[in-house]
Amino acid sequence: MKNIILNINKAFDHRIRLGIMSILMVNEYADFNTLKELLGATDGNLASHTKALEKVDFIKVEKQFIGRKPNTKYLATELGRMEFKKHINALEKLIKNK
Repeated sequence: MKNIILNINKAFDHRIRLGIMSILMVNEYADFNTLKELLGATDGNLASHTKALEKVDFIKVEKQFIGRKPNTKYLATELGRMEFKKHINALEKLIKNK
């Protein structure tokens, strides 16, 4: 029997990371406050999960100032988009497997 969890990526194991990637797959980018609000995450929790995704090059971080306020926005990289699609496909196969 084939390993049915082979393509399930551990980088997306946590629900916050899954949420971040889901949001970035359907949007060009999202800023920190948007992700925080949509996911109901705390600052520290969101920061640690975005850092984990950045470390494996699945998201890219851009920091800028809008007026005098700092603004951090996140974008999914091509690698991140490809790995997330593989992860979702693996989950779908796992669910359909009886």
